[in-house]
This record gives sequence, C-alpha cells and structure tokens, in this order.
Amino acid sequence: MTERIEKSGISRRALLSASAALAGAGVLQLSPLLRSGAFAGQELNLTIIQPHAIAGEVLKKLFQDQAGVTLNFTVIPYAQATLDVQSGANHFDVHDYWYTSIGALVEDKVVVDLTDLIEKDKARINPGDFIESVYDAYTLVNGRRYGLPYDGDSHVLFYNTEILHRHGLEAPATWDAYYQAVKTITEKEKGNGVYGAALLGFKVPVIIVSSYANRLAGFGGKFLKNGQPDLVSEESIAAAEELVRVAPYALPTPSETAFDQALPAFLSGKVAFLEFWTDLGVRAQDPQNSKIVDKWDVSQLPVGGKNKTPVAALDAGFGWAISTGSRKKDLAWEFVRFATSSEVGAKLLTTPNSGIDPTRRSTLNDPAYKAFAPKVQRAAAAAFGSALPWPNVAQAPKLLDALTEQLALILAGQAKPKAGLEAAQHAWEHLLA
Repeated sequence: MTERIEKSGISRRALLSASAALAGAGVLQLSPLLRSGAFAGQELNLTIIQPHAIAGEVLKKLFQDQAGVTLNFTVIPYAQATLDVQSGANHFDVHDYWYTSIGALVEDKVVVDLTDLIEKDKARINPGDFIESVYDAYTLVNGRRYGLPYDGDSHVLFYNTEILHRHGLEAPATWDAYYQAVKTITEKEKGNGVYGAALLGFKVPVIIVSSYANRLAGFGGKFLKNGQPDLVSEESIAAAEELVRVAPYALPTPSETAFDQALPAFLSGKVAFLEFWTDLGVRAQDPQNSKIVDKWDVSQLPVGGKNKTPVAALDAGFGWAISTGSRKKDLAWEFVRFATSSEVGAKLLTTPNSGIDPTRRSTLNDPAYKAFAPKVQRAAAAAFGSALPWPNVAQAPKLLDALTEQLALILAGQAKPKAGLEAAQHAWEHLLA
C-alpha cells in the first residue's frame, strides 16, 4: 500500500482513473435490506487514511449508486477516532483502522463488538474466505471480533531485472545472498548514482518496524511468544543485525529513507531492491509513474538462519470497524459488510492506485486480479501462505513506539543490536506487566 500513513497528494489523473474503472461496474450482490432502499437518502460518516483516498472514491460511488447512501470521508489521525467517542461528539459511524490498533480501540470502547453480527450473517460474509492469518490478526481481541479486513498488507521483494542482469545476479533466496547482492551492486555502481537497495529506516513504526519485521519473519522469529515479548531471541537479534549489515550499501541515508525517497529511486531505476507492499507492482508497470516498465520483477522475501520457509510479515493492514458512538449502527454494519465483500474487494484490487491489497482468498485468486497484476498476484499468493502478525494487544501502539525508538538507535549506530533489543524487551515487559 503506497505511501502508508503519510500525507500524500492524490492526483486528478489518479481520481479520473478510479472513475473510469467504475464505469463498467455491474450491480453487486446487495443485502435484501440495502436492495429494498431502506437506507436511501441517508448519510454515513467515516474516517479514512490519506492513502485510501482513491479507494474511498470507489466505495462512495458504488454505495451511492447501488444503495442510495452518501458516504462522507474524513482523513484523521487514529487518536481522533478515540477522541470522537470519549468527547461525546460521536460524529463518525465507521473507522478505517490499522489492525495493530484494534486492541487499544477495544480497550478505549471506541469500536463495536461484531462477533454476533458476523455469526448471524456468516452465509453472506463467508468468514472462511478471509486469509486466516489476516482475519485473526485484524479483528480478534480476547476471542471476540471487532471489525472486518479490507486491505491486507505484507511486503514482497521488488527488484530491477536490468540491474541484476548487469551483474549476473538472481533474486536472493536468503538474507545473506541479499546482502551480498546489494553490496556488489552498490560498490560497482554508486559512482553512477545506482545503489543495491533502498532500505526503509525512517523513525516511524510502519516504516522501520516493517523492515525489521521482514527479517524477523525471515529468520523464523516472533514479536510475542505465548503472549510475552520475544525480542532477545536468536532470531530477533539476527534480524536487527541484518538491518545494520546492509545499511552502508543502501540508498543514503537509511534512517532518513521513507516512501518519498524510496519509491522515486526504485521507479527511476536508481536502486536494485525494494521491500514494499504488493501494490507497488501496479505503479512500476505504469509508464506515467515508472521508468522501469518491463524491467522489474518480484519475489517472496528471503529467509535466514535455521528457517528455510519464506514467511511474510503483516506490515500495516486495515479493516473497517463500527464506532460505539454511531447513531446509525444498522447502516454502518451494512456498509462494513458491503465494503469487505469479495466483489467489492475485487473492484478495489483492480482499480489503479487504490492502495488496496487482498484480504480474501477469492480476491487473491480472482482471474481479473491475476490479469491486472500477474507478477504481484503470484508473489502475494505465495506471501500469504504463512505470515507473522504484529502485536494487536491494547498496549500495541506503545510497544511499537518503544521498538521504533531502539531500532532507530541501532540503525544509526548509536546502539548495538543486542543492547537495543534488550532495552526494547525491558520496555515491552514493563508495558505488558
């Protein structure tokens, strides 16, 4: 999902592309209640993150055309969702939430328990169609479900085939091979402004923790083991060491590299490797955005240590939840069920620059998605076979902030990997006590 949780401009051209994609939209399988026009003429207020603006336009048009309901989207920080309820304003009906925040939203009584509604409507929702690792991580808190997934996120490894071919290299299967490839390319080509990789190391959780999580998953590690922090395991330390090892050969400077630096570098052919969300493949093949059309490919992320099976990390990822302050909970539920359906998911996946990735097996394997982004579809299908979730407990926002702080010190050379992770482990133990 491109430009996650950062402010980003949405171009007029992108919005026109979204509109064009909707022109052929047929009638969707609406619930009997929506089909009856029971809610026609009403409005629903929703929060949304900026990178989902185009997806919001798609949903707005579909819901208006087929249910007669107007969707009003407001881009807000997550903390404002809690403030809306706790202040008594209760302006919003539905929240676009990052899955790691679901435990905190539940503890703060911001979102509605949907368990019974899901069970009641399971024939229409088809919960078994959701990718299992995504479904539980995004929605489950203390055995109850508080949302439904609609944007499933994990990184895959994008690479520039032209650069690799110049050096006789192939997509690396291990993190050691990745390091050797990055080092080789940078040493031979940095004089021409070409680097082996862009390493996302900017000091916010969704950036630097994603880079760490990719390696943690690759080494077979976990954030939590039996509910307890597991940041000083052999696998965790190895993951942090890989960040440090590759950093000197990455696009300068990793600690300042976020989406605005990494994406232009990769799309202009200035870096060979980029770990990123699957929807980058659509942009890489768009001549309006990319200078590497037909010069890129994608694979699963490498493995390391004793682990021999690729494991994806669930980096970012979003769902829809109903606000406890909503005065239109019935309509809000109709929207959540509609927006997370297989049919709507397929339309979002095949809309250029929607920023939406698969959450269901049916959409992941949809022929239209395979035709729209064949390379990405293959990598995504393989990536979701096994996945490492981030913490989604009530303390998760604070846990991720503490880990981000230490990873930033490690990447900057101000803390050794083991010492930094020991400090993060101590902070997590205190927060979870």
